[in-house]
Amino acid sequence: MAEYMEGPSLDKKDPVRDHYSLKQLAPVFGGRELATLTRADARNYIAKRRDDKMQDATIRKEIGMFSAALNWARTELEWDVPNPFRSCKLQPAKTKDRWLKPEEADALLKAARNLPRAKHLADFIKLGLYAGLRPGEILGLEWSRVDLIRGLIYFGPEDQKNGKAGSVPINAQAREAILARASFRASWCPDSPWVFADRHGDRIACVKKSFHAARDEAGLGKDVTPHTLRRTCGSWLAQKGVPIQRISAFLRHSDIRVTDRVYAHLSQDSLREVATVLEVGAVSRSGFTHNKKA
Repeated sequence: MAEYMEGPSLDKKDPVRDHYSLKQLAPVFGGRELATLTRADARNYIAKRRDDKMQDATIRKEIGMFSAALNWARTELEWDVPNPFRSCKLQPAKTKDRWLKPEEADALLKAARNLPRAKHLADFIKLGLYAGLRPGEILGLEWSRVDLIRGLIYFGPEDQKNGKAGSVPINAQAREAILARASFRASWCPDSPWVFADRHGDRIACVKKSFHAARDEAGLGKDVTPHTLRRTCGSWLAQKGVPIQRISAFLRHSDIRVTDRVYAHLSQDSLREVATVLEVGAVSRSGFTHNKKA
C-alpha cells in the first residue's frame, strides 16, 4: 500500500480520497498476508462499514481503492496474490430525499459563521446551496476558473463528474462567497491558486469535521451531509417551478433521468395546472371548457 500511495495514487484526480480510504482499511487489514485474503474478508468489510452507518458510495470507494492497489501489485510488481475485492459490487444506494428548508439553511450558515477555526465553511455552504456545486468541486476550485466579470465558474472535462466542459452562473449569494475568499486570499496567500485555501495557500482538503460541528450546533440530524447542500439547491429550484430540463443543465447531470428521479416529485406546478383543467368552468390553453352538465 505504501508503494501504491506513492505511485499510482498520486496520478489520480483526487489522491486525497485514497488517504481517507486507507485510513479505514488499515486497521482491518493491517498485518494480514495478502495471499490469505478471501471473498469472505471483502463481504465482512462491507458489512462492518454498513454497521458503521457509512454510505454505500463511500464503501465502494474504499473497496475500489483496495482492488486497484491489488491489481497494480499483481501487474506491476508481479505478485501472485488474490484480489477478492475485484467485481465486488454493492447494490446502488437508495436515493436520499433530504434537503434543507430555508430556515434550516439559515441556521446552518449562522452556526458556520460562529466557528472560529473554519471561517471558510460559510462560503463553502453558500456555493453548495446557491451554485449547486459538489463538495469536491468546491474544494478543488481554482481562481483561474472563476470569472467574476461574466459571472461564471468554468469546468473542464477533468473538473466535473460528467466528463464534459461547462460552466455555472454565479448568483448574488455565490458571488458573495467568492468575494469573501478573494479577500482572504489577498490578506494571507495572494499567490495561492485555490479558492478554498488555508493561510499558507494550501488547498483545504476536507470540511467534514467543521461541517458536522456546524450541523450539530444548528440542531440538524446526521442525515445532513455536505452533499445535502447540492441536493437542497436542486430541490429549491424544483419547488420554484424551474423545469426539470433546466435543473439538469444547471446541476450538470450527465443524464436528465437522474434529475427527474431525484427532483421531479418536488415540481408539482405543472401537474397542478393539469388538474385545474378538470375544474367546472375552467378553460384550458387549448380553449376546452369543462362543464358539469356536459
